[in-house]
Amino acid sequence: MNATPRRVEHLQTDKGSVPVYTTAVIEQPWASYSATDHAVWAQLFRRQRELLVGRAEAEFLRTQDAMGMGDAQIPKFDDLNRMLRARTGWEIIGVEGLLPELTFFEHLANKRFPVTWWIRSPEQLDYLSEPDLFHDLFGHVPLLMNPAFADYLQAYGEGGVRAHGFGIEALAQLTRLYWYTVEFGLIRTAEGLRIYGAGILSSKGESIHCLESAAPNRIGFDLERVMRTRYRIDTFQKTYFVIDSYQQLMDATRPDFAPIYARLAGQTTIAAGAVLDSDTVFTRGNGEGWASEGDV
Repeated sequence: MNATPRRVEHLQTDKGSVPVYTTAVIEQPWASYSATDHAVWAQLFRRQRELLVGRAEAEFLRTQDAMGMGDAQIPKFDDLNRMLRARTGWEIIGVEGLLPELTFFEHLANKRFPVTWWIRSPEQLDYLSEPDLFHDLFGHVPLLMNPAFADYLQAYGEGGVRAHGFGIEALAQLTRLYWYTVEFGLIRTAEGLRIYGAGILSSKGESIHCLESAAPNRIGFDLERVMRTRYRIDTFQKTYFVIDSYQQLMDATRPDFAPIYARLAGQTTIAAGAVLDSDTVFTRGNGEGWASEGDV
């Protein structure tokens, strides 16, 4: 392990941010966190916890409490890992920043979830273009205690490693699957639609937008539909896909993806805001405020 962790951030240029990748695995330098770092965690934690009551999937909030996450200080990875290993066999590992795809897939396949060691600055409370400690730890880690979701994430990692042999199109399809589930997924519950995607759970604005705005579509999860659908990285999502359960994700990921890649090969991608006749539509968005370009 690298004994001196770096803070690896996107490179800011006059044409926007450029990802910078790192593969180092590091020990969490907990003693090096400043009072400002802990204060940023506390402010973000309190804000999101208050906001997510009645919005987040209930198990997520219960699990955060059970893991001892609170606003007093940044959690210690070692403390969380004792619970994760006992429950699902997963562990979190410290990283310096964004990982290359294959490295990320390999960690997931081996039940290791990468968590960025550093936290955003006070000036970045509302938006950061890359994952930081708050996004990774607050948003992702609690659901690793759910066996079905944890199995899905491991299967996703194994599929990602295999996808490298199928080429760039297959990798793009898998990226869309991760984006619309692990990062920006909604789940149907007896109480209504709730949030489970970490990109929403860690965002004040998107936590409100995804459930309360009339702009986005909310569509039932369909694996191949999701894998063809482009998305937004610079604004709120135009479409959110809704699962019935975490087991549904595992069941969808269990089959061999090779025939799926073959079926999707050469098919056109679907615009982020499109609604198809074959969709199960919970809400058809009115598209207010949507940019006409920028889907990736």
